[in-house]
Amino acid sequence: MKIAVAGTGYVGLVTGVCLAENGHSVTCVDIDDDKVALMKAGISPIYEPGLEEIMIKNMKRLNFTTDYKRAYKDADVIFIGVGTPEKKDGSANLRFVYGVAEQIAKSIENDCVVVVKSTVPIGTNDKIEDMIRENLAHDVNVYVASNPEFLAQGTAVRDTLYASRIVIGVEEEIAGNVLKEVYRNFDAPIVVTNRKSAEMIKYASNDFLALKISFINEIGNLCEIIGANIEDVALGMGYDGRIGNRFLNAGIGYGGSCFPKDTKALHWLANFHDYELKTVKAAIDVNENQKLKLIKKSRKYFDSFKGLNVAVLGLTFKPGTDDLREAPTLVNIPIMLEDGANVRAWDPVGIENFKKIHPIGIDYCYSIEETLKDADICFIFTEWDEVKELDLSKYRELMRNPVVLDGRNCYDLVSAKKANITYDSIGREAINSLEASLV
Repeated sequence: MKIAVAGTGYVGLVTGVCLAENGHSVTCVDIDDDKVALMKAGISPIYEPGLEEIMIKNMKRLNFTTDYKRAYKDADVIFIGVGTPEKKDGSANLRFVYGVAEQIAKSIENDCVVVVKSTVPIGTNDKIEDMIRENLAHDVNVYVASNPEFLAQGTAVRDTLYASRIVIGVEEEIAGNVLKEVYRNFDAPIVVTNRKSAEMIKYASNDFLALKISFINEIGNLCEIIGANIEDVALGMGYDGRIGNRFLNAGIGYGGSCFPKDTKALHWLANFHDYELKTVKAAIDVNENQKLKLIKKSRKYFDSFKGLNVAVLGLTFKPGTDDLREAPTLVNIPIMLEDGANVRAWDPVGIENFKKIHPIGIDYCYSIEETLKDADICFIFTEWDEVKELDLSKYRELMRNPVVLDGRNCYDLVSAKKANITYDSIGREAINSLEASLV
């Protein structure tokens, strides 16, 4: 099929590349000339494992352009994969989605199916269909379908090529049949429903996972108080097939482009209809508080960050991506700097993006050892393999005071005790190698 994809972020670019991998002719549209030039050269503008390799492999079936009129006019299917960022009130900003819908209406010259891949509030597909049909420049039939994505940064290619499920929301059978043909070579169960149900499946799925993370973080916080071990608790819970073991890793909260935005958007939508999703609201509140968990722990060891050398390991919200959206470091590092800390930070892929936010005031390092040198305290915010595989003796060897606060539970407690470091993690016993407080 001849397919056009609007947007070349995580959703749009991964979708386009994976559709090309499965035999379709795909044109990806973006407004940024420099970005398009990069992609034409086989260079991915985003860091995503495996994406660039598949791009290069399928360049004969992939085209990248800023000319949306040419891309849309005779496409069989047009995917909308642009961003829906959060507004200040927590609702979804649909400006980019509606902008693309208007472009499509004025450009298409053949019958086509418009597929909304972006995460949008329930009922948005209906509005997009009305907008397109009211603004059509040519006498054509257009059908709008909801086809939410379920990819995660760091595993986006795998999540798309080997999807857990493909959800198709349609109001007409013809649109459903076209999308079934689009996904004919994808080995995944297909759920066909109406558009509003498809939109809700996306929000309900993400918000449930966010709830699960916030729940285990709260249980972890209580484990610290009563002397239980959250890892043992999660292990015992995970054997129950009704619960499962995924998303039961206690830490300092979820981040990224999906969970924070989608929980707030669904909470806002419910409020708009005079209904409160109490569980979702609780997940949001718990997550915001959890991000500051390590800062609060640090007060046990130091009254203030003033004059301290602070090592930060990991800047991105999770490993496998250079995405900083809603990363705990965005909240924590400014507190350290404001309190007078000398901050050194390391991340294998996220430094350049973090520099755009904090170009000065932070000493960016390109090795863990350089980051730890003469540090008084170390914060682990991202569980990169390089961090998990580090010899724990390095903390005592390199740091002035081997105080390690781990927001991702990278090490087992036995190893921390043997390394003779002060090691304070989430939901587990604190290992204090110091005979007295450093205060």
